[in-house]
Amino acid sequence: MPEPQSSDGAISPAGAGGPMDLALEEGTSLEKKNPAGPDGTGPAGKPRSLWSDAWRDLRRNPVFIISALVITFLVIISIWPSLIASGDPLQANLDDAQKGSEPGHPFGFDPQGRDVYTRVVYGTRTSVTVGVCATLGVAILGSLFGGLAGFFGGWWDSILSRLTDVFFGIPVVLGGLVFLSVVTSSTVWPVVGFIVLLGWPQIARIARGSVITAKQNDYVQAARALGASNSRMMLRHITPNAIAPVIVVATIALGTYISLEATLSYLGVGLKDPAVSWGIDISAASNYIRNAPHMLLWPAGALAITVLAFIMLGDAVRDALDPKLR
Repeated sequence: MPEPQSSDGAISPAGAGGPMDLALEEGTSLEKKNPAGPDGTGPAGKPRSLWSDAWRDLRRNPVFIISALVITFLVIISIWPSLIASGDPLQANLDDAQKGSEPGHPFGFDPQGRDVYTRVVYGTRTSVTVGVCATLGVAILGSLFGGLAGFFGGWWDSILSRLTDVFFGIPVVLGGLVFLSVVTSSTVWPVVGFIVLLGWPQIARIARGSVITAKQNDYVQAARALGASNSRMMLRHITPNAIAPVIVVATIALGTYISLEATLSYLGVGLKDPAVSWGIDISAASNYIRNAPHMLLWPAGALAITVLAFIMLGDAVRDALDPKLR
């Protein structure tokens, strides 16, 4: 039987409207309806970015979800503590000193007759403020110095390395006792400044190593060969690919900074009355732990939950951003 001919004289493999034509049409239709690649790499087969992959993994991680919910709740009550606590954390009544739980005062009273529940709620603001502000300051200062040292190298890198060695040799608690003992302010800013002063070298070393690794990649060398300026290479090519380790370390360190503030306040050199802090309440209740343990357990429990939530968040972010764990 002769092969069917097309209108222009070419031989059609299966005739007009044959199975091969239908297959081609269906394939084209499927490609239009589902532009994503078979492995979910994104539209038109383009690979996902590190950040989109990380966000996809975080949304499926129960540790991230739980810690994010706890942190969201802590941030909300730190901004609006009156939502769940209508009392005044500084109002004292010595007649109620060391009393246990009673209606309207579920956590009892402290040695001065102040409501422990209200002070625990208002103490959240202090801890979250210190943790967030100190982390931002440490991340910005450390990333700036470490990034410049890693990118330019030479004498700048040598100076930074020796400077970080000096700061790493200072014990944190001892440094806090010396630095904050001469400060009379009862606000959080001296504590934040001290944490930033001693915390930036760690981030600087992380940022330096990330920048040194990133600037050796082919796309950075290509940008340099095409005449890109140093600022363009830093902002457009190196920073987006070197910032992930800094975010991971800073997120984990945030919980550490909160516990450091409580430790310094407990030792009497951090926040001072009339500031409301979990560390101050723990210090005041430590002498009454046998007679009234509730005064110590509630602020200590709030501190432990907050630090644990931020550390869990940091671990989840680390797992999502570390390519070796994929």
